[in-house]
Amino acid sequence: MPKIPNKDIKDFLDHYVDKYNCSDFIINDPISVPHRFTVKQDVEIIAFWTATLAWGNRNSIIKSAETLCDLMDQSPFQFITNHQESDRIRFENFVHRTFQYTDSLYFLDFLQFWYKHHHSLETAFVLDENGHPIDQMELLLSNFKKNFFSRPFVPNRTMKHVSDPATGSRCKRLLMFLRWMVRKDDKGVDFGIWSQITPSILLLPLDLHVERTARKLGLLTRKSLDWKAVVELGNNCSKLDPIDPSKYDFALFGLSLEKNSLIF
Repeated sequence: MPKIPNKDIKDFLDHYVDKYNCSDFIINDPISVPHRFTVKQDVEIIAFWTATLAWGNRNSIIKSAETLCDLMDQSPFQFITNHQESDRIRFENFVHRTFQYTDSLYFLDFLQFWYKHHHSLETAFVLDENGHPIDQMELLLSNFKKNFFSRPFVPNRTMKHVSDPATGSRCKRLLMFLRWMVRKDDKGVDFGIWSQITPSILLLPLDLHVERTARKLGLLTRKSLDWKAVVELGNNCSKLDPIDPSKYDFALFGLSLEKNSLIF
């Protein structure tokens, strides 16, 4: 394929952002599950947990997220804040790939603790231990992992479910969750219910679909799929749109699914 000039890449990708950043996108995507709720905390809780489970087939992710909603009586915030320890037994048979009962128990414990002391999960990202604001993506993610695993008893096996860029991880699922919470436009896909994180610092969740398209377009050259690759892709997308770079997640992901795409 001939190399596409930068301006043409922007025009090309903007077209596909418009195509996929629409209500039709929601139906078959895991984001459809938090879209069933309107209370901010309900959305946060089920969006975070759904994003955590987001590996494998999209249908299986949605099915597991729907099961979570049922386990929390279709009212995640009320369940999280008011449930008793004895209520957690209902999660005993909830499994999604490597996410198991022990992991659910810790998630329930942390979320209940957090919402008893904070209004939103956003503060777990943006405020450090001294209450000072953080505005760099790498630090935001590391700060969240530190907060998330701050409870007295942390199962070792659960730590793999929340990534940290300090280890070189792509943090794909957390970046997807942040896009859902932070991006705001009039298309109705992303929620845009958080205001303390600037959309301009959002990075794209780098999965195999996004990688495939990004490499074809010359937006990603790093061979290793690690945090440095995420930053490279993010920097290149920022050159196309410095205000809203993560919108290109729609285009790069959607293009990879198009059988007749001109770039493949």
